[in-house]
Amino acid sequence: MKMKELLLVLSCVLSVSADALHKDLHIDGCSDFDGEFMFGLDGEELAYTDFNKQTLVYPQPPFIDPMRYEEGAYELAVAEQQTCKHNLQAFGKGMKDFPLERDAPSAVMIYTRDEVEVGEKNTLICHVTGFYPAPVNVSWTKNGEKVTEGTSINVPYLNKDGSFTQISRLQFTPQLGDIYSCAVEHLALPQPTTKIYEVEASQSAPGVGPAVFCGVGLTVGLLGVAAGTFFLIKGNECS
Repeated sequence: MKMKELLLVLSCVLSVSADALHKDLHIDGCSDFDGEFMFGLDGEELAYTDFNKQTLVYPQPPFIDPMRYEEGAYELAVAEQQTCKHNLQAFGKGMKDFPLERDAPSAVMIYTRDEVEVGEKNTLICHVTGFYPAPVNVSWTKNGEKVTEGTSINVPYLNKDGSFTQISRLQFTPQLGDIYSCAVEHLALPQPTTKIYEVEASQSAPGVGPAVFCGVGLTVGLLGVAAGTFFLIKGNECS
């Protein structure tokens, strides 16, 4: 097995007892070409390190007040990466004859963060889960053209079964007829898995459906009254 394909992940779940109200999660992972360091709480990602930008990133939406870590959290992540890569070399020598397990994503979903209103800024989310090893690569298109501006992706999040979840986001302004796609690449996929999102007219006119339904109901009701009147007249003629 090539060293560049080996990913070492160390995770630690801390809780006061089995019945604790909250669970604190810390994931430290590295490979020959990448690394991650993530803080989580109760199954939610609180912060992760961006080693390219040399900062700690808080991925929560702007309408909440996120918990902030003390100064020096990023420096701790850098130090942990050195330890992780040292362990990676040691484990790699002992495991070089073991085949690498590969599980393709079990689910890929695309959806919007907020209710869609044409012309109003929104966020498209590409949710990928159930894959191993990490990471996946996600690319976006708009009307068949590749899009990079306004895109982001979080670090892989470890699931309870040992697989990973990763989420990519695209900031966009929906316009009628626009077609977006997210394509997911992974070692276990022979070709990318692509999901499509299309901005449709029905999304900008939520009142059309109920209006049509009421119109049909009224028509059926009038037909029922007419039929009842017809049989009533026929009954009187027979008597």
